Amino acid sequence: MRLFGTDGVRGLAGKDLDAFVAMKLAMAAGIYFRKHAKTNKILVGKDTRRSGYMIENALVSGLTAVGYNVIQIGPMPTPAIAFLTENMRCDAGIMISASHNPYEDNGIKFFDAHGNKLNEKDEAAIEDIFFNEELIMSGRKTGREIGSSKRIDDVIGRYIVQLKNSFPTDLTLNNVRVVLDTANGAAYKVAPTVFEELGADVIVINNQPNGYNINDNCGAMHPEALSEKVREYRADIGFAFDGDADRLVVVDENGEQVDGDKLIGALAIYLKRNGKLTNDCVVATVMSNQGFEDFLKSCGIKLIRSNVGDKYVLEEMQKSGCVLGGEQSGHVIFSEYAKTGDGLVTALQTIALILSEGKRASEVLNPFELYPQQLKNLYVSEKKPLDTIEGLKEREEKIKADGLRSLIRYSGTENKLRILLEGKNAGKIEKWMEELEKFFKKALNG
Repeated sequence: MRLFGTDGVRGLAGKDLDAFVAMKLAMAAGIYFRKHAKTNKILVGKDTRRSGYMIENALVSGLTAVGYNVIQIGPMPTPAIAFLTENMRCDAGIMISASHNPYEDNGIKFFDAHGNKLNEKDEAAIEDIFFNEELIMSGRKTGREIGSSKRIDDVIGRYIVQLKNSFPTDLTLNNVRVVLDTANGAAYKVAPTVFEELGADVIVINNQPNGYNINDNCGAMHPEALSEKVREYRADIGFAFDGDADRLVVVDENGEQVDGDKLIGALAIYLKRNGKLTNDCVVATVMSNQGFEDFLKSCGIKLIRSNVGDKYVLEEMQKSGCVLGGEQSGHVIFSEYAKTGDGLVTALQTIALILSEGKRASEVLNPFELYPQQLKNLYVSEKKPLDTIEGLKEREEKIKADGLRSLIRYSGTENKLRILLEGKNAGKIEKWMEELEKFFKKALNG
């Protein structure tokens, strides 16, 4: 894989991801999607970064050059693109966003006709076309076969209806005060509209995007301002989204941030109680806390772990027949309503849970205690295959026998080894972390 990372193509806008790369990538993707085309339409949305204009126009040029008709819908959340691609009967959807990254970066995410993120096989096929000049040149169209482009500004209404339909009809947000931090990103219009139409008293912060302030000391990556506003306005709850609104951070009425595992755990119990937790299972990543897994087990719910990344969570959900999955970071997937992490769906489900309990957020969203956990990143001179390191397997077995869970893996983007240890005994974690640090410094750096 040379272009695609764990979530599409991403890089410094204007350098790693410039207009030339975007146009060629669009041509490659268009050629690939044309093999199974039904409507000859591709949807393109974006977040609020200034570089989105450059990349959007380049994508439109590339797609129309290979014969595709393009529908541009402007700033919209990533989950909206997933939903609208299928809803508007498009062959594919494209989202221009670098998610929680600063404004200097940007990215391109692809969705198939059903609103699913592309799997690695699809991405590899697009890459093969991208690097094949002959295929790119032969895919160009002329005359009446060149595609067209049009901008539609009113599709936000379709997504709002979808979101409101996910909220129980027997509940109302009347007399509920909510603070929303839209991170000067893609949710700056849709989030306040949804909550206001459902009757909430809404206070909105960081909803004035200027192309440069997306995720800038705000939103899901920096929820401190949200916590302050929740306390200042005596709100019942606060929600912070990231730049493309597929991630959510929840703040309770005391301004305290809710842990992602605790949030998913509380939502799992809510679904189970209402007979909606199909197969009594939840998918989370290898990073989720062991305390979370043990809590679910005590409630008769199985935790299935996936690789890090919401597309891997979704793949495991589909394989196992689970309707709920997510990551500690705030990507939560309700498969009944969305095919990717959707911060707004998660926010609405969270507030439905709190209202149904008739208790405060701080009580409802703290269903169990996390086990002590320690994570260390070690710089390494080379990434030797872990299964070839003598003595590692024996140490991992001893760690497990000591009642701890270990996760040892390399970073996908840096020369770093990530070591995660967790369990009920903080002293044992400290002891083993020191041991592993010494072991790997010698084994990996000579």
